[in-house]
Amino acid sequence: MTDEYTNPVLNADWSDPDVVRVGDDFYLTASSFGRVPGLPLLHSRDLVNWTLVGHALDRLEPAREFARPRHDCGVWAPSLRHHDDRFWIFWGDPDQGIFQINAPEIRGPWTKPHLLKEGKGLIDPCPLWDDETGEAYLVHAWAKSRSGVKNRLTGHRMHPDGTSLLDEGKVIVDADRIPGWFTLEGPKLYRHDGWFWIFAPAGGVETGWQGAFRSRGFFGPYEERVVLEQKDTDVNGPHQGGWVRTPSGEDWFLHFQQRGAYGRVVHLQPMRWGADGWPVLGDDGAPVAVHKRPGLPPQPPAAPATDDDFPGGRYGRQWQWTANPRDGWATQHSGDGLRLTCVRSADAHDLRRLPNVLTQRLPGTPAAAAEVTLRLDSGEPGARAGLAVLGDAFSWIGLQRGADGTVHLVHRYAEPVAEHERDAEHARLAPDGTARLRIEIRPGARCRFLADTGDGLRPSGQVFAATPWRWVGALLGLFALAPGDDGQGHAGAATFTQFRITAI
Repeated sequence: MTDEYTNPVLNADWSDPDVVRVGDDFYLTASSFGRVPGLPLLHSRDLVNWTLVGHALDRLEPAREFARPRHDCGVWAPSLRHHDDRFWIFWGDPDQGIFQINAPEIRGPWTKPHLLKEGKGLIDPCPLWDDETGEAYLVHAWAKSRSGVKNRLTGHRMHPDGTSLLDEGKVIVDADRIPGWFTLEGPKLYRHDGWFWIFAPAGGVETGWQGAFRSRGFFGPYEERVVLEQKDTDVNGPHQGGWVRTPSGEDWFLHFQQRGAYGRVVHLQPMRWGADGWPVLGDDGAPVAVHKRPGLPPQPPAAPATDDDFPGGRYGRQWQWTANPRDGWATQHSGDGLRLTCVRSADAHDLRRLPNVLTQRLPGTPAAAAEVTLRLDSGEPGARAGLAVLGDAFSWIGLQRGADGTVHLVHRYAEPVAEHERDAEHARLAPDGTARLRIEIRPGARCRFLADTGDGLRPSGQVFAATPWRWVGALLGLFALAPGDDGQGHAGAATFTQFRITAI
């Protein structure tokens, strides 16, 4: 094993990461927006190799609001902390307010979401329990799309049990007063060396920088400094993350880089405290591409799982629905393979509107292929199932039952402005009702669709350029559906086997 690591350490859309150390273990969570389950929980022993160990949020509330996809809403920019022998996660729902949950162990059980501060546009909250004074605090940012306000941070005193705020709040950093600063957001709150510290980015996710603020008192006044920016690297807008210290006292900073359809990939930066008491991130304020590993015990290579054999019909932790799931969408059984019910929907023509799409993150590696075998078990005319790349535009390849009972391989797509999908290629017969489906993802998230219906893999249609939603990277998805009204009942099923993502 080399003594160096290469960024990104998480090469997929783990947006708005925050990190905490408990003993010899490091834990990370990230935004999950409108997908369910939410609040992913990742574990590492060396800050380089990470595995997904679960999720903290089983369903999004209120349930009626998330019965349909709300891709850019839901869980924004969580903060993860460990206090009083419990794990705590605070996050902002831009349409509802600031929520809090907690648990005795990282795998739970987690409490039900508690609405700590109600209001529109309240985002990116972070708590601090001050061990020196016993006081507790909360800082948050603002989403202009909901509140008409941005570029400022509001601070509160908080009850130490995390259930209530003790004042009306005060703007503690107004970046409109700082020349050149805009879109200040994503604050993370710490105590160090007698100072209150806020690490917060500004300047926009694709073009901005990481700032640090310090004050002797929580409510200010704060002085600021840019501590990480692109400079002459290819890491645009190094942005919004968390500081963590190893048991031996090394300091590290995890943040994201916005990479279009791939979403927000996670980088690890060395960090030290300069002679003037300010943090120095990366290579004198520039992101590193390769660096010596943290001084921690060597760990075997690891990454969040992608492949799945679906044992007993169960899907792995890497999968999330595009809305709150309903019973019966996926059926457990005695063999292997994911058996998805063909859910009837009046929105069968537009995957972006469907809650019953099972998704995982698009791989950020330079070239990768996603592959799965599909059998369409439904005899219902119009029933279909497939493998999709899903974003503001989408494309999918799969099988559809014709009115005459035959099964065809179909490939369809929709542009961002289109309200209905269109054929991306002429349909062809799938004689035995099965197909091996493949999407090859090349640099720029350019996707080539292929399928094997018994005569070898053949390309289908034009290359499709994956697109993100506004804040969410493109997703890979598996689905089964049928036209009609959901109230008419289900229309059979489809079975997916041997899902794989490989480098090509």
